[in-house]
Parts: sequence; structure tokens; C-alpha cells
Amino acid sequence: MNALRVLLVEDDALIGMLLSVMLEDAGHKTCAIAVTEAEAIAAATEHRPDLMIVDVGLGKGSGVAAMEEILRDWYVPHLYMTGNVARISALRQHAVVLEKPFREPALLLAMQCALDVAAMHRP
Repeated sequence: MNALRVLLVEDDALIGMLLSVMLEDAGHKTCAIAVTEAEAIAAATEHRPDLMIVDVGLGKGSGVAAMEEILRDWYVPHLYMTGNVARISALRQHAVVLEKPFREPALLLAMQCALDVAAMHRP
């Protein structure tokens, strides 16, 4: 996997920081960390990331709702993080979902899966 610019959508500062470190250790760059639905939409528009890693439940808004809004304008590879995989799988049957807690190998595998799904969306 080539180096990616990743937008993190995570309202827990510690988890956001740990994810950013995991990504950097794997050769990727965190272009921004958004903590609300509105920040996620604005950051995606501003940074046009190669990949988004999105927490399903945010303190202010929803990661799923943010992705719905972003995907109306363009397709960006993305994966969801949650402690309740069944919940997101029921909402988004073909979503790439990473169950919390996870380790770096699972994160990298989910990232590759999200990129593979994105390849199917290209014309």
C-alpha cells in the first residue's frame, strides 16, 4: 500500500492520537482529525484525503451521517470504526467496518479493504 493522506473522524482525543501514531508508523500521514460531524465534512472538503477512518458514534453528530454527506459530492475510500459491528452492518451492508478495540495489523487490513472497495467505484 502506498503512503496515504488519511482523515480521522474520532471524538476521543486519545484514540485519535493513537490512530495517528499507528498510521505514521505504517508510513501514512494524518491530514486532519475531526471530532464532530460538521468538522468531518469540512475537513474532507478541505483536505480531499486518500482515505477516511470514521468513528460511527460521535459526541456531536454521526460519522455515518458525515460520510453520507461527503459521498454525495465524491467518493472517498472510507472505513468505519465501532464497538458495535452489528449496528453499522445493519445500516451499511457492504461497509468496511473495524471493530474496536483493534491492533495495527487489523487497521492496515481494513484500510486495504476500503481501497479495494473504492477501486470498484472507479469508472
